[in-house]
Amino acid sequence: MAETPPYNSPAPSRRRGVMVGAAIAVLLSCAALAALIFGSGLWGDSERRAIDWQRSVNFERAYAGLALPGTPDLAGLDSRLAANGLKLGAPVLIRIYKREFELELWMARDGRFMKFASYPICRWSGWLGPKLKAGDRQAPEGFYAVGASQMNPNSRWHRSFNLGFPNAYDSYHGRTGAALMVHGGCSSAGCYAMTNAVIDEIWRLTTAALAGKQKAFQVQVYPFRMSEENFAAHQSDPQVPFWRQLKEGSDLFEASWIPPAVGVCQGRYRFKAGVSSDAVAAFNPGCGPGGSALMKPEDGAKKAL
Repeated sequence: MAETPPYNSPAPSRRRGVMVGAAIAVLLSCAALAALIFGSGLWGDSERRAIDWQRSVNFERAYAGLALPGTPDLAGLDSRLAANGLKLGAPVLIRIYKREFELELWMARDGRFMKFASYPICRWSGWLGPKLKAGDRQAPEGFYAVGASQMNPNSRWHRSFNLGFPNAYDSYHGRTGAALMVHGGCSSAGCYAMTNAVIDEIWRLTTAALAGKQKAFQVQVYPFRMSEENFAAHQSDPQVPFWRQLKEGSDLFEASWIPPAVGVCQGRYRFKAGVSSDAVAAFNPGCGPGGSALMKPEDGAKKAL
């Protein structure tokens, strides 16, 4: 659920706002560079300062009507699809990386997924680590499934889709909260805000996929890219065991470029190789009362705001 008041992008014709926003963005960039030079490193408190800096720069640019660095050519979607041999309506998959402020959209081609686009995340709230309870302002981490009923074309945040938090893993661990979204705008209290222009493209691709053969698409949410270098940099974080579980699913996807089947066994994520690019696969690990399929059709009952 995002903060109030709702964010609405001003018209690009507001030149003065654009100039002021650009100037502020430059000043914030200089301030961040100084912090990195004179700070004690990227991790710990310095990492939090770097994340806060990125949020500030992104908000000022979005408020001024400027596209965030790394935004693809949104007006050229059709030509970008054609250049990659992709068609609107192909199955999709989303991967989110908090620390890098990136949302990747993957599309199926020839039975496997390829990365089609990487979008800058305008804002996410909290810090690295999963959402634990309602009101902690943390954005979720984990594996989620999004079906048609979780899509909202008339969101207060322009357009949105519900991640499906809490999933079976979250519920096992007593994690609470609701209405955790990917949406437009550039404000967040536990969500991933993408700006209105970017969410429009994501919306077009995801709704086309759901209107085709794909009943639900997988969303993989990570604290950072799952490299050993990043794990080494965060080795003292108490969430490392949880993140190692997420890495298992990430590695399995990258081994085949097919979404892994996901389940929960005694409060732990379990994965096995997926077999199709058309649907989100779930399985019951068969380990007694604590085992369950993570992604089920009824998960789609969670609505978007």
